[in-house]
Amino acid sequence: MRWAEGFIAVDWGTTNRRAYRMDTSGKCTAEFEDDKGILSVPKDGFPAAIADIRNRLGDHPLLLAGMIGSNRGWKEAAYVPCPAGIDDLAKGLLWAGSREAIIPGVSYLRNGRADVMRGEEIQLLGAVAAHLVDPTGLVCHPGTHNKWVTLRHGQISEFQTVMTGEIFNLLKEYSILSDLLQGEVEANGAFKQAAADAIGEAALTSELFSVRARVLLGQSKKEDAAAYTSGLLIGTDVRIGLSIPTAAQISVIGRPELTKLYAAAIGQAQRDSVEVDGEKCFLAGAHEIAKRI
Repeated sequence: MRWAEGFIAVDWGTTNRRAYRMDTSGKCTAEFEDDKGILSVPKDGFPAAIADIRNRLGDHPLLLAGMIGSNRGWKEAAYVPCPAGIDDLAKGLLWAGSREAIIPGVSYLRNGRADVMRGEEIQLLGAVAAHLVDPTGLVCHPGTHNKWVTLRHGQISEFQTVMTGEIFNLLKEYSILSDLLQGEVEANGAFKQAAADAIGEAALTSELFSVRARVLLGQSKKEDAAAYTSGLLIGTDVRIGLSIPTAAQISVIGRPELTKLYAAAIGQAQRDSVEVDGEKCFLAGAHEIAKRI
């Protein structure tokens, strides 16, 4: 039986996993999400975790993406170097069993700069395959570690990672700002003003301290602090991503709650962007690889 006739695609991250049962057309017929990320599974516990997925979604082949293929996951899948397309990912699959294939990550090494991704590649190339993004465009992929990706000829040509999400989480958990960052982040006026300031090359580390001072001195509302801080970080992220002049279309791929923030910040740089659902891109990419097995 060919994989494309039925398989399970798993986006297995550090703290969460999402699994989808796929039919012949690439449509998801059942799914689940839980907090069984790789850090919650002991090294010898992955066979049992795999069995759990099949118990919930059926006895099908598994296509595994994300941190499951890292050196902290089940088995380490070597990176495919840029430029990388969907065929390169299919050729680089690591077989962890007779019916379990791990998708490789993608690496970038040029002019002394090194970068890696795991999990984003399947969404990026799935978006290309499904004609959801410009195959020669610029893609922003928000997350814990945001990626700015240049596509050429439908391949990942080069990319740069910015640790924006992780920095915000660290500030929220451990910094002097933590009590101010527990609220919801909205793309409101405070967020947009902070993003505009950061795009205008405001000094990030200084401006972060001012978040608390502004509240203490009555210059801003406590309830706006989370949005303002997020705006500073995402605006700096956007400044980095747009540092190489390009007129290419900007697509923002990911979960809606993140893509709307990045789209708002990109707008403060006087650029338009298109938001694309990351789950749809993941399913398209998984289906494309399954067709090649």
